[in-house]
Amino acid sequence: MTSTERAVPYYCPFCGDEDLRPEEGGGWLCAGCRRTFSVKFHGLSLPEVSRG
Repeated sequence: MTSTERAVPYYCPFCGDEDLRPEEGGGWLCAGCRRTFSVKFHGLSLPEVSRG
């Protein structure tokens, strides 16, 4: 994923509404509760394997 692509949320994390609109700067606006938020991908976490 390049820095110009967005991670697309499917619903608002505050109210659950699905009417989301992109905002400048990479954020999202929920049309239901009017809150803005952003989504950030931190990476993958793999479980440690114990050798025993």
